[in-house]
Amino acid sequence: MSARAGVVVTGTEVLTGRVRDTNGPWLADRLLELGLELAHITICGDRPEDMEAALRFQADQGCDLIVTSGGLGPTADDLTMEVVARFCGRGMVHDPELEQRIQAIVRPLLARFPRIDEEALRKGSEKQATVPEGSDVPVLEPVGTAPGAVVTPVDSDRPAIVVLPGPPRELQAMWSAAVETDAFEAATAGRVDYEQRMLRLFGMPESEIAETLRVAEPRVGGFDGLEITTCLRRGEVEVVIRATPEERARAAALEDIIAERHPNLLFSRDGSLIDDQVAELLAGRWIALAESCTGGLLAARLTERAGSSAYVAGGVVSYSNESKNELLGVDLGLIEAHGAVSLEVAEAMADGALARFEADTAVAITGVAGPGGGSDAKPVGYVCWCVKKSDGAQLLRDTRLPGGRADVRDRATTVAMHLLRRLLRGEPAV
Repeated sequence: MSARAGVVVTGTEVLTGRVRDTNGPWLADRLLELGLELAHITICGDRPEDMEAALRFQADQGCDLIVTSGGLGPTADDLTMEVVARFCGRGMVHDPELEQRIQAIVRPLLARFPRIDEEALRKGSEKQATVPEGSDVPVLEPVGTAPGAVVTPVDSDRPAIVVLPGPPRELQAMWSAAVETDAFEAATAGRVDYEQRMLRLFGMPESEIAETLRVAEPRVGGFDGLEITTCLRRGEVEVVIRATPEERARAAALEDIIAERHPNLLFSRDGSLIDDQVAELLAGRWIALAESCTGGLLAARLTERAGSSAYVAGGVVSYSNESKNELLGVDLGLIEAHGAVSLEVAEAMADGALARFEADTAVAITGVAGPGGGSDAKPVGYVCWCVKKSDGAQLLRDTRLPGGRADVRDRATTVAMHLLRRLLRGEPAV
């Protein structure tokens, strides 16, 4: 078995749900990439006794390493460093040089906000520069104003603890420095060099991949030495296969069986996202969007990526019938004959987007997102898509998507991305 690791996310704002935890999942991915067995992710409030209980629990579960996030700020309730030091049997010591470096970071705030209490800033910097004592405790340079640390226990029976700040940008930037420390290396010396394969499929329920795994198990000689997880995310099924060095051949055989059974649904064998693939396929093209029920979510998804201005021309959110007519040239008679949510109107919206933006590729989406507005013929969740090229090639699709309003809108963008991928690759819709 590999070395075990846990994550403790601190912060009452995270515990109560006011702030969504993104650090726990991000750290989990990084720990798994390093070959560590992830044991637990614990979220606790800012009370010292709760933090200590979370650390004690994970230590009792045999974790060799614990990573904390949050609680390193300048205020009185930021106590993570102090709690960790005490847990590891260490005192706290003030580092004047570190305080000077933190002061250099916060000093520009005085110019931007002249009413800030300079003495309060100084005291905050002094607090953040008070770190666990010991020459064997590497202090990680602050990315914002909070330094981190890799705290090794005085009692070797306890795990080492990586202390990282709460803001995701600061935590992620500090991670590589933590991993490179001797203390981190020593704590995780027992990790296994796993091989991880990430497969992504679209257009199938999770139960179908479960059946494939049942069929595959005897064919590959069992799953001992393999760790297989499946997850339904944004309408796609993700399959992660982790294998010990001795079982990599069986992992490859399992991947081949999945590809053999689902050749038209398996779209990624290297872990690449549909967004990655669409971005590559749009290179050299000029795409326009016409959205109704998704309200611009597809445009937002495409333009999340740096460099998207090279291929995204623009989009129209044509929510009302009048806007479909005035902005995209959709005939009101067509809407009256078939309804605003129809394949005919979706195709007309795509034609209008191609013309309006002088594009060579277009995607149109119209649907009933709910919770009201549905009918027997077109219930809540019914969505129509048209993905079209200027040469006339197109894919039309309609289906009923499950879930509430947010689910329907989000999944509608996923379907659109996959239709776009298939059109640009010359594949039929499934």
